[in-house]
This record gives sequence, C-alpha cells and structure tokens, in this order.
Amino acid sequence: MSDFPNFFLQAPTAQNALDLFKGEWSTRLPDATGLVASTGPVRACEDYRVHWFEKHIPGGYAGKRVLELGPLEAGHSYMLQHAGAAKVVAIEAAARAYLKCLVMKETFALDRVEFRLGDFIPYLKSSTETFDVALASGVVYHQKNPVELLSLLAGRARHLFIWTHYYDAQFMAARQDIGRYFEPQPLPNEVAGFAHHLYRKRYAEALEWKGFCGGGDIDTSWLTKADLLGALQNFGFEIVETWDERKDGQPTNPNGPSILIAARAR
Repeated sequence: MSDFPNFFLQAPTAQNALDLFKGEWSTRLPDATGLVASTGPVRACEDYRVHWFEKHIPGGYAGKRVLELGPLEAGHSYMLQHAGAAKVVAIEAAARAYLKCLVMKETFALDRVEFRLGDFIPYLKSSTETFDVALASGVVYHQKNPVELLSLLAGRARHLFIWTHYYDAQFMAARQDIGRYFEPQPLPNEVAGFAHHLYRKRYAEALEWKGFCGGGDIDTSWLTKADLLGALQNFGFEIVETWDERKDGQPTNPNGPSILIAARAR
C-alpha cells in the first residue's frame, strides 16, 4: 500500500478516508451524503437490483440474517443496513476492496455488517452458518467454476438473489469488442452430476487497473442462461422470478447480457 499518502495534514474527515483510494472507486455515493468516492454512474448504494429482490422476500430484508458474497465497496451492504437487516456477513477476497469496505463501514457506521477478508468458496465448503437471505450480485460470472458456487449455496439460505452476466453466442458473434475475450470453444464440465459448458473469458487489460472488480485469476467462466437456471433448479432452488435485462431484444448492460434471478429453497 505504498501509494497511500503518508500523512493527512488537514482536520480528520470522512472524505479523507475515501480519498485513500482516490481514482479506484466504482461506487458513486448518494448525493445527500455530500461525500465523493466516484463521480461515475455506478450508484451501488441506491441499486435497483437490491430493491427488486427485496420485493420477493416476505417482510423484505428487515430482521434478516444476510450473506453477501463479494461486497466490493460495500454499496449493497449500506443498503442492507438501511433496510433493517439484523446481521450481514459480507465476504470479500480482494484486499483493496476489503479495505474500501472498512472505510465505508467507518464512514457510515455500518455496525450490523461484518466484513470478512477471504474467499467465499472455501468458506462455503467449511462453514455451517445458515442465513435467511444470500446475495450473489456480480460474482457468478467471475468464478472459474460457477456451478460449484451454486451447488455450495444450496441449503445455506432460504432466499437467494443473483445478478450476473451470461453467455449468449449470438450476441458474442455480433459484438466482437466483447466476444473477442472468450475462448472459441466451450469447455464441458460437471459438478455433482450436473453437466454443463463453461465459456472461458480473459480479463486481459482490465487486470491493470488498481480498482479491478473481477476474480482472483487471469480468466473466468461464464454460463449460458439455460445452464445457469438449470443448475439452480438441479441443486434445490425454485426460480421465483427472473428479469432478463434487455430492451428491443438487445442487452441493456454495456458488458453483455445480464439477468436478475430471485430464487428460494424448495
């Protein structure tokens, strides 16, 4: 962390703490806070996806124990606390993202959120903790073996929310600016008897940014929408509702096709 300022010689403020990672933030804080992390478009503290999922949970987040996978910069953690969650366990593997979460925790007094530094795959393999709700937003498509993650979530939470990109061959063929990062042939894979295909994607130049928001390797694997939904059903989840983010048949997300999934344990 040698690129941190050695000293802040002005009076202590929350903005000072945010500025430790100046130029690295993806999250734009609510305007009402008067604080600036990023001036970009990602309003993770006011995310429509987290609001959408809450409508599919009886009673919403209030009073619930929540498992949050990959909090990144704690934008969703902020929302969960403000929605009344009783306890949030947020697991983040990226060291700089974890430190940004701690800055957010201190800045906004997120006293019902516990940030843990580490990989959630070995956590899910070894822990017996259970939750009312699990959030896996923006993490499935950053896994080397995404179906393994879905299998490990089975039995851990009554309600599951996923937002993820998925592989669409027709889109990738038409959009070589995105499709060129994928290997030309899918890789057959099987997890606990569920056969599917993995579409390998290289992170390439994205790895050079200090605020990189991906996984811990040089590449990752995407699933088709059919395999994604099929895996959830295979491992004991009922699909409550999906929202394929498209307008006039085209993905609305600039990084490729994306889907919101609300599921619950059968």
